[in-house]
Amino acid sequence: MQLRGISSANNLYRKILQPQTRIHAATKTPCDIFINHRGIDTKKNIAGLLDDHFHRMGLRPFLDSRNMKPGDRLFEKINPAILNCKIGVAVFSPNYCDSYFCLHELALLMESKKRVIPIFCDVKPSQLRVMDYGTSSAKQLQRFSWALEEAKYTVGLTFDTLTGDWSHFLNTATDAVIKNLADLEAENSSKKSTL
Repeated sequence: MQLRGISSANNLYRKILQPQTRIHAATKTPCDIFINHRGIDTKKNIAGLLDDHFHRMGLRPFLDSRNMKPGDRLFEKINPAILNCKIGVAVFSPNYCDSYFCLHELALLMESKKRVIPIFCDVKPSQLRVMDYGTSSAKQLQRFSWALEEAKYTVGLTFDTLTGDWSHFLNTATDAVIKNLADLEAENSSKKSTL
């Protein structure tokens, strides 16, 4: 049963996305998928595995630890990657909301109207809250809270790192990303044909 899902995802990828990936390679789009995550919680497991899995599928994910080098300025690399990506994957985890950068990235994804696939890793959506530690302005806190609420009310995936089936999760997450990329491609083709 699981093999059928993998096979259909690979077929969809080959038919729709692979030719388009070659076209965008020439235009130097930074990434197809921006992986928004809290490094201390997920970089060495979910976020890193998703990045590897997407690369093997021929997609171009952006993961800060793999797409940036020492000396790079954070916002000069991250903001353009978000603005030019096709889809965002937000990996929510217990310490996610403690990070200004996670919340900034999520807000920018939402403000730029990117399609975002939330993954709730070891945390329930109801447990996610923006906290005021005195380091962000009231306007930033409002922006972050809005983005977080938008993500919490978007259909996503859940995963428990202690009891979950890692292989099934990776295939399910990849399938969700590929289907969303295909939907975006279909929408873009439809818009172009009406012009």
